[in-house]
Amino acid sequence: MIKTVAVSDQEAAAFAEAVRGVLARTWPDARAANAGGLGEVWPAAAAQGWFELGTEGALAPAFAAVRELGRVACPLPLLDAYLATRLFQHDERVLEAITSGRMRVVAAIPGDDGRARHLDAAAEATHLLAIPCGGGSVTLSPLTEVRATPGLAAPDWSDAAPGETEAHVDVSAEDADEAIVLLRLQLAVRALAAAGRAHELAVEHATQRRQFGKVIGSFGAVQQRVAACQIDVSAGGLLTDDAIRAFELGGDDRLLAAEIAAEHARAAAPRVQLGAHHTLAAIGYFEEHEAPWLFRRVHGDVTRLQTFARAAGDVADVLVEGDDTLPAADAGEPAEVFRAQVRQLFAGRSSTIGMAVDKDLVSEIAERGWLGMAWPPEAGGRGASLAEEVILNEEAAYHRAPVSKALGAVMLLGNSILKHGTQAQKDTFLPLIRRGEVDFCLGYSEPEAGSDLASLRTGAVRDGDDWVINGQKLWTTGGHTANWVWLATRTDSGAQPRHAGITVFLIPMDTPGITVQQHRALSGEISCTVFYDDVRVPDSMRVGEVNGGWKVITDALAGERITMGNIAAALHRQLDDLLAIVRAAPESVGPRGSARRARLRDLAVGVQANRALVASAIKAGGDSRLHAPMAAVMGGELAEEFGEAVLDILGPRAALSAEVPGVPGEGAFEYGLRLSVMYVVGGGTNDIQRGLIARGVGLPR
Repeated sequence: MIKTVAVSDQEAAAFAEAVRGVLARTWPDARAANAGGLGEVWPAAAAQGWFELGTEGALAPAFAAVRELGRVACPLPLLDAYLATRLFQHDERVLEAITSGRMRVVAAIPGDDGRARHLDAAAEATHLLAIPCGGGSVTLSPLTEVRATPGLAAPDWSDAAPGETEAHVDVSAEDADEAIVLLRLQLAVRALAAAGRAHELAVEHATQRRQFGKVIGSFGAVQQRVAACQIDVSAGGLLTDDAIRAFELGGDDRLLAAEIAAEHARAAAPRVQLGAHHTLAAIGYFEEHEAPWLFRRVHGDVTRLQTFARAAGDVADVLVEGDDTLPAADAGEPAEVFRAQVRQLFAGRSSTIGMAVDKDLVSEIAERGWLGMAWPPEAGGRGASLAEEVILNEEAAYHRAPVSKALGAVMLLGNSILKHGTQAQKDTFLPLIRRGEVDFCLGYSEPEAGSDLASLRTGAVRDGDDWVINGQKLWTTGGHTANWVWLATRTDSGAQPRHAGITVFLIPMDTPGITVQQHRALSGEISCTVFYDDVRVPDSMRVGEVNGGWKVITDALAGERITMGNIAAALHRQLDDLLAIVRAAPESVGPRGSARRARLRDLAVGVQANRALVASAIKAGGDSRLHAPMAAVMGGELAEEFGEAVLDILGPRAALSAEVPGVPGEGAFEYGLRLSVMYVVGGGTNDIQRGLIARGVGLPR
């Protein structure tokens, strides 16, 4: 294993800032690629100690520098030198030559004829680091017969032949594989950083360019595209951070984590780059702009990934042919201790598909104090962390534990009552919620108010100490069995803005005047139309201030979006089920390179990217506030893709329900596909969520 030391985020950031300073003098932006040389950058990098990072095992600063190089489309082969100094760490002559900049190394897996092809930076390099796929003798040789091969890449690629070997070291297959993985990650990180820079330019352009009398960033199509690109960029950054952390910890999953990050970037970087070009339009099409040079860098680096093929194969090959699962997310020691306790409770329990309730299991969770555990002690909680709350929800979703209604009551009702309810409401409902005894439904959506909840019309009129409610609610899931409805009403029809006149009530479903009409959804759940005809309720059922319900609703929806991390957990379980099936019969997904393995690879990468966004969303600071809606958007779309892909991979048996004995995945595959549409349109459609994300990165309304 190539030794790596842990470096703080602050140290890596400081190094990145220093790299930016050097590049500002030697390669200021992507247009410098047109000049075609690294003549100034290489000696400046050596003078600043960039090539000493390998001797220190400082991988995080090295990749921080790679990101900065990508942003300006600079192909300095930093990780090539990093690996050379690690592999030849006992050869003082080689170390001094590389760190001083006298020996300029580019790495490759040579072809059968010994030549290295499609090399970046070979025009300024002096030596070839030849790494044999599968282990053996790693050699350092002078480059000879360097021939430029012009094309998409800028500066030009080259083909070259190695001269007589000057140094060699024997490495195991595992160490060779690790070196190749890091070279692949360098290309991926550089490509995604270049695409990310183009995306930044596109966002800036969208806030300034006016067409048809408006800033183009206010156009829905632009906002949707920008948000999609931002999700790709954010997920890629998180996956890279996770991979580097895995190397620093020396984890067994470090190579898989790096491969997942590389595969994500392979697919995402071109999407982001093209999305940026579509927003920039003609302005970004001409070479006076940075975008064309970033375009060349993105596509050149992505296609070069093929020149560093692993003996172990790609992500799908590793998962199908081994016994690995996705790298674990680390929520910190206290939270992970709690995760182990939750898994112990759920282990061996029967799982269910759908909205069933296991009252005994709910009682066990309640007895452990896990319902409302984040509440303060005076409310019956213990001040547990947000990470613990998310872990409980995630593990319940992964194990298909039939306790979702009790957990939802905590997130959607309990937290809002704790913040906005009267003391009498807290005394009544919080103990019931902690015991898992509140069966509720949401009264939000209406014929004219879905994602646009501020347009709701169901009215509540004050009549002495009571309120009289009239109106209609749609898509009230579980309304036919619920005991309580969390109801949003309009109490001021003339309020401006519209959300200013909304009030929330918590009402028994057996109140006179409430009529329930059942409908069966595509997923099989019962969702209801609920009519409210002169429903009279006392003011004591009002939660929060009169006309102050929007704050109550948004606090509740914040909890709902956190529970959308459950989508990632449910998909993770489906992926593990799918892997168990194909490992038993690998021929079902075909040989390496087959289309079915490619689909499996893309599913695994997507699930891990979604999990990374969820994990970030529970952390404070940075971009975490945007990662929750990003996770929701990605999770919903991935659920649809997952369901379709499993039908392709497993065929008709994946379309069988849990009623069929021995059905693959306990029937979760076909159920997941039917449910996936709701993941996209429920809780505010993905189109709305992408609009929020776009505004979060600076686009106007």
